[in-house]
Amino acid sequence: MNVSLRWLEAVAPDLRGADPDMLAERLASLGFPVESIQHLSRGLAGVVVGQVLEVSPHPNADRLRICRVDGGQGEVQVVCGAPNVVAGGWYPLAPVGATLPGGLEIRKAKLRGEVSEGMLCSERELELGRDQGGLMTLAEGAADGLYPGQSLREALGLDDVVLEVEVTSNRPDLLSHRGVARELAAAGDAGLHPIEIPGEREDDREAIRVLHPVSDPREVRSEAVTVRIEDPERCPRYLGLVLRGVTVAPSPQWLQNRLRAIGARPINNVVDATNLTLFELGQPLHAFDLDTLADQMVVVRRARTGEPIQTLDGVSRPLSPEMLAICDGAGPIAVAGVMGGEASEVTAATRNVFLECALFAPGPIRATRKALGLSTDASYRFERGVDPAGLEEALRLAARLIVCTAGGTVEGPILDVAPEPFEPAVIELRPARVEKLLGVPFAPEAIERLLAPLGFRVSQEPAATPAALSVQIPGFRSYDVRREVDLIEEIARRHGYDAFPETLGAFRPGSVPDDAFLRLEDRIRDLLVAEGYFEAQTPAFAGADEGEVALQNPMSSDEGFLRRQILPSLLRRVAYNLSRGNRDVRLFEIGTTFRRGAAGAPPVESPHLALVLHGARQPSHWTGASPRWDLWDVRGVLARLGTAIWGDGCTLRPASPDAPADEGPSVHVSGEVLELVDPSGTPVGRGGAVRKQALDLPPWADQVWGMELVLPTEPEPRPTVRYRAIPRHPGMDRDLALLLPAAWTAEAVMEIIRAHAGPLLVETQVFDQYAGKGLPEGVRSVGFRLRFRAEDRTLTEAEVDAAVAAVLAQLGLGGIELRGS
Repeated sequence: MNVSLRWLEAVAPDLRGADPDMLAERLASLGFPVESIQHLSRGLAGVVVGQVLEVSPHPNADRLRICRVDGGQGEVQVVCGAPNVVAGGWYPLAPVGATLPGGLEIRKAKLRGEVSEGMLCSERELELGRDQGGLMTLAEGAADGLYPGQSLREALGLDDVVLEVEVTSNRPDLLSHRGVARELAAAGDAGLHPIEIPGEREDDREAIRVLHPVSDPREVRSEAVTVRIEDPERCPRYLGLVLRGVTVAPSPQWLQNRLRAIGARPINNVVDATNLTLFELGQPLHAFDLDTLADQMVVVRRARTGEPIQTLDGVSRPLSPEMLAICDGAGPIAVAGVMGGEASEVTAATRNVFLECALFAPGPIRATRKALGLSTDASYRFERGVDPAGLEEALRLAARLIVCTAGGTVEGPILDVAPEPFEPAVIELRPARVEKLLGVPFAPEAIERLLAPLGFRVSQEPAATPAALSVQIPGFRSYDVRREVDLIEEIARRHGYDAFPETLGAFRPGSVPDDAFLRLEDRIRDLLVAEGYFEAQTPAFAGADEGEVALQNPMSSDEGFLRRQILPSLLRRVAYNLSRGNRDVRLFEIGTTFRRGAAGAPPVESPHLALVLHGARQPSHWTGASPRWDLWDVRGVLARLGTAIWGDGCTLRPASPDAPADEGPSVHVSGEVLELVDPSGTPVGRGGAVRKQALDLPPWADQVWGMELVLPTEPEPRPTVRYRAIPRHPGMDRDLALLLPAAWTAEAVMEIIRAHAGPLLVETQVFDQYAGKGLPEGVRSVGFRLRFRAEDRTLTEAEVDAAVAAVLAQLGLGGIELRGS
């Protein structure tokens, strides 16, 4: 939202002289950061108003013209190529010595043999707009208030500063200067002044002020026009007013200047009046040429299938029954809330105007705008919600502007069709609840002092709830303030977040424990983040090859399904990182996957955890090359995750990469695949090397490793953590080099060791592996380190030897022998 500082000062006089930077800080503290501050006059110091006295062809160039221009310091010759330059026209003139905002210094020069002593400028060259198709026309013929040599800043009212305010979608009231001024003014709503229209006669203003509305729930008739609403759900209220005898012409300079300051393009006095009302109050309006309305009728109804309309941008658009249209007796004349039609456009020939001011439901306007691919200032506001209580004020203001700038008279009354009259909501606000949520007590008087400037009417009359205040919600806040907590948020915002104490007040912890799955997620995140992983969040949408649950309304044809696995999305993130030179990737994601349910049943949702690894295991260092990830790293990660999620009792075993998906979570891996099995014996995850064909990687890429686990939806509660004293007695190690036949895995051997080594065994691990010369075919030597310790004494050799002998005896039954025995 572009906000003019001069406009703000006119709405809220106590802002006059305010520093733009201070206003930007104030808006940011209220929750609306200012993205930029633009001083409109910057770079225009030397640009003046010039009047073209004569235009003649260039003798040496077909597309150039020689202009004799009065720039206030005598006549100068300017060579110009703009197609819209005419004798008698007024345009911005950059004389010799001036510098344009883009840094171009104007010098005397020859263009195809003819001297040019300046430059006539377009909007884009002056950075006052985007139009570069011709000169910026200030006036044609007689000009009110313009004179040659006049500073362009003065002529266009560019002694202004524009704040680009970021407005969130829940605050449509801030899409107007009055809404922004309400937030900034010291007195808030009470400190705002109605707009003053230069040249307005008191009689005209009074005549419009006393106009009385004629209301009906469905249809209102006058001598000039009939207004009817056929879809009250999408159009709860529609107001109309007839003005006769207008003269459509360029707007007066003050009106054009005000619109140009915020980047809006002046069109004519009637359209500019509706646009000024839009940016003043936030209410879109539309003006129809009354004489073009078939049967002198305006009907608000659903469009019929394929019903066409040519909108103001010159494009013919077919409508559908889901779209709301403004129609006359022959067909659509406007797409409701989006754009008017060309057939009823106000033109220079228009003499009688029907002025529309309506209230539309936000959702259908948003759907129509998306379906037509047509976004306008009006649709931007309607789809967020306009003030349902401010329609009549906006209609009266626009009528005043039209009468003042285009002449004519108002043919009353105001036609008001209101199937669903607006009733402001009343919310009960408990000061005790305010204190409980904000941690600071607020007296009822303080609450009223904070809320009243924003337009809320606070009453201390007895409410249904004892000790509660009654707060009436203004129409312009009816879309986002609907609950007591919304009012409490407003209190905190107006009080100032920085004004709250840094220390927390006393509080009582809740007796309800956190959800077990949320605690599990936190445990997983703590573990992986500590190991250097970054958490990713990828969309749940996938193509047909990665999903089996189809979407009814997909965002794109390539993502028409819900994913059944998370790993493919993370693999694409790996490719994205590698394509940008980030070689070391550690990512994980906790998310939901979807599988097709039984016939007639909804999809089955399942929480998954996926991880990917690529690159170096540790940061590079000049002392040596960093080791790369391998299968043992995958094993370690799976083992630690298994313990963190399911506790002790998880095991790892080799698995086939081609195992069907219903035997556990499948991943795009090849070669050696490790499968994680929970204590109940159910496969819950797999990990291994990702198939090369699954990724589009550069030639220098390392092996990518991937893992995916199915998380329990109802995790078992974790045992209470207990401390154990540091051992007081030394341990004793035994290293066993065992010859394992091909059918034996190291994990299976370790299970036998744990089962038969007795209570003195505290730890076992693999420290070496060898296969090759000196060993039989298919046999490998694996080194196991066993650590024994007793809590109450120092072990003897005999105790340890007995435990090792029991282990070797059990292993010998499976054909496993000590190497060298």
